[in-house]
Amino acid sequence: MIHSLFLINASGDIFLEKHWKSVVSRSVCDYFFEAQERASEAENVPPVISTPHHYLLSVYRHKIFFVAVIQTEVPPLFVIEFLHRVVDTFQDYFGICSEVMIKDNVVVVYEVLEEMLDNGFPLATESNILKELIKPPTILRTVVNTITGSTNVGDQLPTGQLSVVPWRRTGVKYTNNEAYFDVIEEIDAIIDKSGSTITAEIQGVIDACVKLTGMPDLTLSFMNPRLLDDVSFHPCVRFKRWESERILSFIPPDGNFRLLSYHVSAQNLVAIPVYVKHNINFRDSSSLGRFEITVGPKQTMGKTIEGVMVTSQMPKGVLNMSLTPSQGTHIFDPVTKLLTWDVGKINPQKLPSLKGSMNLQAGTSKPDENPTINLQFKIQQLAISGLKVNRLDMYGEKYKPFKGIKYMTKAGKFQVRT
Repeated sequence: MIHSLFLINASGDIFLEKHWKSVVSRSVCDYFFEAQERASEAENVPPVISTPHHYLLSVYRHKIFFVAVIQTEVPPLFVIEFLHRVVDTFQDYFGICSEVMIKDNVVVVYEVLEEMLDNGFPLATESNILKELIKPPTILRTVVNTITGSTNVGDQLPTGQLSVVPWRRTGVKYTNNEAYFDVIEEIDAIIDKSGSTITAEIQGVIDACVKLTGMPDLTLSFMNPRLLDDVSFHPCVRFKRWESERILSFIPPDGNFRLLSYHVSAQNLVAIPVYVKHNINFRDSSSLGRFEITVGPKQTMGKTIEGVMVTSQMPKGVLNMSLTPSQGTHIFDPVTKLLTWDVGKINPQKLPSLKGSMNLQAGTSKPDENPTINLQFKIQQLAISGLKVNRLDMYGEKYKPFKGIKYMTKAGKFQVRT
């Protein structure tokens, strides 16, 4: 299975390595660095790289590459999912997953990795089980460990490992019992020149924060469960019940976890929440060009679009831009030719626009193609797919918990061609 793990930062330095079987030389990462050079952006590095004696599987998160080395053929998604679990565990332990934080807590990092894999095979990947095995670092615990020479490793086996629900520890007690669910959808879309949708799909997740006493059994039902056809569940979900009744029935892990992730790709089901009106002209004989864009809401069920950020990579021939925004601030970098417009909130009564002229290099021909516009935005209290939670019920415990559901839609790779 997984022989080694290398952590590589943005500047290409290996700052941490862990070996479970035999030690694999760092030189194996040269194949990865070659692929990194060929890729224009960090996200475009191939997740699976074949070398003469190994396979390199990687994920890129928080400006760090997590590169796993395997020697035999393994389902790639299995390893990629494990690498994402490693990142999520670090985030849960240290608050943020960054190079500095990993270096500061290097002992805990090695202890956690030792428990997550046993001889290269995944063993304990649930956060609350790991926290019983290896206590998360605190300032007091770090000081005590430094003075006494002790470690963060727990004295006894986690109780959950010995039960039929290994993701939940026994004897959980809370004074305030609460269960919160966040439905977060990310929309990826390409819109053509005329405003028609070329491709559009939604990646959605339901993240949960459950702090309930005892061993509660929860059921979550939806108004329109038929939307969810391409779904991936947390191991706690009873799949048979979902298949027959389209109801999520589960004993939840303690604390934060991802209950399910889903994918909606049918064109007719994906509503596009924003539109962009654009008029970008480069004249043949002139060294001036015209630039106008207006952003407006569309199919948002009356919800406000906020955190709007517009970026556009201008052609090399553009020397400078003289623009006036009706709201927000804009920056044009004459070196990278990147235009960034921080719009903020969209007011439907007064749509934000950015207008002005472009100065082009004298003597250069008109650019072959117009620039594409990339959008970032957020819409609170709206799931763009139309998914709605109907009710959440609890069995097996007497108390009444506090329950809350929150919806959010945000842009993934949202591109408008001009």
